[in-house]
Amino acid sequence: METALNVGLIIIVCLAIIFMWYMIYDSNRFVVAEYEMCSTKLKRDKKIIFLSDLHNKEYGKDNSRLLEEIDRQKPDMILVGGDMMNACPGASFEKAVAFLKKISASYPVFYAMGNHEYRSRIYPETYGDMHQRYMDALKDTGIIFLDNESVFLEEDNIRITGITIDRKYYKRFAKRKMETGYVESVIGNSPKDAYQILLAHNPEFFSDYAGYTKDLVLSGHVHGGVARLPFIGGVIAPSLMPFPHYDGGKFDEYDSHMILSRGLGMHTIPVRLFNPGELVLIYLRKES
Repeated sequence: METALNVGLIIIVCLAIIFMWYMIYDSNRFVVAEYEMCSTKLKRDKKIIFLSDLHNKEYGKDNSRLLEEIDRQKPDMILVGGDMMNACPGASFEKAVAFLKKISASYPVFYAMGNHEYRSRIYPETYGDMHQRYMDALKDTGIIFLDNESVFLEEDNIRITGITIDRKYYKRFAKRKMETGYVESVIGNSPKDAYQILLAHNPEFFSDYAGYTKDLVLSGHVHGGVARLPFIGGVIAPSLMPFPHYDGGKFDEYDSHMILSRGLGMHTIPVRLFNPGELVLIYLRKES
């Protein structure tokens, strides 16, 4: 009996060590996820890198590993889905700023707000002037911020829109429903003749985004569900709801398409397990 207990204890300790090792390993590496999208609306092929949820993390000194991979891919532009910094009282955002300055020196960058950028702006009593300092640090970089705004790339026939949704849509411990017509009330209607890319940080409302564009939605926020289990997927969302349906990958629903990044950093639950960070590479193909 005592021998069996000792063996059981040894097995538990070994499993705990393996899980701990894998947690540290996955929390400090990233992979490249590739997708291809085709449309007759596109005037020419484009190669896009989509970044989301860096949360001030570094991969190598000064994010050298992440920068090397971006340069290796040679994208035509970089789209940012938000939460590159951490909205925590007194937190530093220097690593995120340094990284964004470097990529914007080499590539066109279009940046939509996540809940951390938005939160730091609407709660000055908690975060002080954090948001303004962050924006000031990036004002001369050439980054185009899409805060409920759009930009039209005429030579590609691509329209990129960034939506910043209200704080109430990020509440925890609850399933939320978006008000009918909310998306259009915030960013207006989508033109039907241009290829519309919608940068929408929270993927939970894909059905509402699909009413805005049938082309492409890019989201993040969920961090891949923090830990991933075989045949189940992500374990928990930032809302602290278990087993989120939208946890990472490509979703084709409601006659629309969403690519959901598993993000690059960590925040609320500061670990990853069987769920490395993700740099998303998207090939847009002109379809004849």
